[in-house]
Amino acid sequence: MLTQTANRDSRLSFWLRVREFAVPPPMIETATARRNVGDWAGACAAAGIDVDLNLRSVARTHGQELAARVRADLRHLAPDLLRWHMPRIAPDGLLRPGLTTALARYDAAGRDGASPVHLVARTPPAWADAGQRISLALWDRSDPGAGASRHPHPRPNQRFRLDLHPHLWDARRTDELRIRSGADRLPADSLPALDPALLGTIPQGHRCAVDRWAAEAGILLRAEGRSTGTVTVRFGARHRLALDLVAGGDDTAPPTLRIAAATTDGGASALPVLPDAATWVLPDLELVRTGSIEADRLHPLVASALVPDRAPAGPSRTPDPAGPPRLVECRGAQHRIGLVNGVLAPLDHDPAEIRREELLAALTGAPLPCMRAIDEAHRHPDCLTGVRERLDHGDTAGALAVVEGLLGPDALLRAGALRDELETAALRRVTYGLYRSGLIEPGPGRIRPDRRPRDKRLHPRQATSR
Repeated sequence: MLTQTANRDSRLSFWLRVREFAVPPPMIETATARRNVGDWAGACAAAGIDVDLNLRSVARTHGQELAARVRADLRHLAPDLLRWHMPRIAPDGLLRPGLTTALARYDAAGRDGASPVHLVARTPPAWADAGQRISLALWDRSDPGAGASRHPHPRPNQRFRLDLHPHLWDARRTDELRIRSGADRLPADSLPALDPALLGTIPQGHRCAVDRWAAEAGILLRAEGRSTGTVTVRFGARHRLALDLVAGGDDTAPPTLRIAAATTDGGASALPVLPDAATWVLPDLELVRTGSIEADRLHPLVASALVPDRAPAGPSRTPDPAGPPRLVECRGAQHRIGLVNGVLAPLDHDPAEIRREELLAALTGAPLPCMRAIDEAHRHPDCLTGVRERLDHGDTAGALAVVEGLLGPDALLRAGALRDELETAALRRVTYGLYRSGLIEPGPGRIRPDRRPRDKRLHPRQATSR
């Protein structure tokens, strides 16, 4: 029980970090403003999403009717909400790399023998994931579409599909999140539908949405053209459960769900897989119910669905980038350092004294405490962790705002950990650009050369995704 509690706390801490850094409020506000005026391409650009499709080409290839359906979905796509709900991996909460997830499926009406077309969102492989960019494209079996040739997994992943969960990206259907997440019911403290012998197959610290499995299995089976049948629930690499949705005793009774351990024969792999979005309790719901997060820190569309009676939040206030002067113990007195003409400088030493002390420091290596504090702020500031998190999640503007608020917009960075982080982020963006243009290919066992030891990730099958 203690292990489960510790793991659950770790999971909540993981999602708190994701919610703090992965989708910053300025991104949400800008993307929402562009979407509200009908500029879906501008909304995607604001949310860090590249568009790899052209509606005119879609009309020529697949017909005007399908192009109109795609255009309607794009106009109502909330790209910031899609980024909010995309699968993520431990330990840093970054987007699951090399993933293709289906957002919508368009059946080939009037085209005999044609395969369905999917609107998909793709994440780049781990070695090219700078900026945490996402790309939108169309995919079908006969013509995979732009970007598919250089993507490691161009086919839509059945485990992480979102076409059955449009409330996670479509602004027209976000109200459905309350019912689909189970927020309209009291939380269940146990798993009554599972035999005790099956509890060991569920990862400790994870909350399964068992009370929603019957309804979600029904949605999945209906998408496959059936009303009853068996679906598989995946728990990592080796653990499976079989959900058998059987008809009720009479025509009016709803189907009932039977849960059992999945068979190990080859037939189990052919069963439809319950998407991760339906397998686990929504992380935001866990955070709200445990009091770990306030509704105002959630995405506005998520907060309005999970906490409908809350007061509407106003626009986020941008803090003053130039904070108050900081105090430093210097020669037995409290001195101040702050921004002067766009540069961090000591406020209680005159320019002549500063020049003299800089010369003495070059000769003796013992600068004033005020000068040491400024040098430390340039090389390894206290805010370095926050800057690193923002850069890892692609929030370059937020990272630079933190740096400018500390050192000033005209500061010349000195050699140290802070400058290394900014230079590494810039080089990673170059790698991503080369990947997008098809000018670089992953070699055998290629890994990101800038990977820090602290960023060593778990194997994707061991990662936290929902």
